[in-house]
Amino acid sequence: MWENNILAESHIRYGGYGGIAYRHISDTYIALFSHFIPCGVWEAVYIIEGLLRNDSDVQPDTIHADTQGQSLPVFAALLGFDLLPRIRNWADLNFYRPSADTGFEHIDSLFGDNVIDWGLIETHWTDLLRTAISISKGRLSSVTLLRRLGNNSRKNRLYRAFRELGRVIRTIMLLRFLADAQLREQITAITNKAEAFHGFSAWLRFGGEAIGRNDPDYQEKIIKFKELLANCVIYSNACDITAVANALARDGHPIDADDLATISPYITHTIRRFGDWVLDLSPPDTLPVTTLDLVPGALFPGDITPTAEPLASPARRVSRGHRPIQRAGSAAAKLEASR
Repeated sequence: MWENNILAESHIRYGGYGGIAYRHISDTYIALFSHFIPCGVWEAVYIIEGLLRNDSDVQPDTIHADTQGQSLPVFAALLGFDLLPRIRNWADLNFYRPSADTGFEHIDSLFGDNVIDWGLIETHWTDLLRTAISISKGRLSSVTLLRRLGNNSRKNRLYRAFRELGRVIRTIMLLRFLADAQLREQITAITNKAEAFHGFSAWLRFGGEAIGRNDPDYQEKIIKFKELLANCVIYSNACDITAVANALARDGHPIDADDLATISPYITHTIRRFGDWVLDLSPPDTLPVTTLDLVPGALFPGDITPTAEPLASPARRVSRGHRPIQRAGSAAAKLEASR
C-alpha cells in the first residue's frame, strides 16, 4: 500500500508498512467478506462492521477471533452473536463474581475481589438496547461507537455500562472455555483455519504484496478478487477430494468421517499457479530476418525507397578450429500458456 494512503501505517505486530485486509472466514474454509482497516487500531473495533455488511444467505451466529478480535465493549455490543475468541495471556484476565458473597468450591481463586455492578447495567439497560438496535439497523457506525467506547473514559457512562456488561459475558465465556474441552478444540481449530486461509491466499497471489494503485476502490477489488480466486481453488480442491473419496468407496474401502475431516482443501501441490507452458522447439516455416543492417536511407529519410526491404540472411558456415558449424538462423521458441 502506498505511503500517502490514509490507511497506510507501520504495524508493530506484523513488522511491515501498509494496511490490513480484515477477513471473516467461514468454518467451511472459504472467505465470506473482508475490508481494509488501518494498522493502528484494535481489530475488535471492525469485527461488527464486517458482520453488518454481510448481505449473503450465510448469516453467522458464532464468531471466533484472536486476542485482537475481542474487548469488553465488543462482548457486550455483539448482541445476537456468540463471540468465542482465542485469548493469550490468561493471567491478565479477571473473572467477576455475581455478588460479593458468592463463593466457589474449586475455582474461587480465579475471581479475587472483582464483583459485577448490576445496578450500573440496570440503570443504562435502555441505552444499551437502543445503541445495539441503532448499530444493527445501520443508524450508528459500529466503528465510531467502539472507538468511543475504547477510550476508557470514566466520564463516559455508556462506556462504563458496555464494559460492565462485557465483563459478565466474557466471564461466562471463560468459564465455558475452562469447562468444555470440545469447545477449546473448536476455538483452536477454527482460528487455525482462518490463519491457514491467509497463507493459502497469499500463496495464490504470486505478484507480491504491493498494490499497484493508490485507489481505495481498486485496493478493495484486489483483495476481494484474490479471495474469490482462493474460494474457487478451494471449491476445486474439495471436488477433487470428494471424487477420490467416492472412488475409494466404490472400491469397497469404508470412508471414516473423522479421517475425512482432517483433510484441508488448502492444497497447493496440485495447483499450477502459472498454468502450463509448452516449449515448441520445431524449426519455423520461414527463416526469420537476422540481419543487423539498416535499410538504405534509414538514417536519411529522404533517401528511403518503397522497395527497400531487409533480406533474410543466407545460411553461413562458420569454422571453429577444424569443425564446421552450420548456422541457419535462430529457431523461434513458441510459448503457449494454458490455464
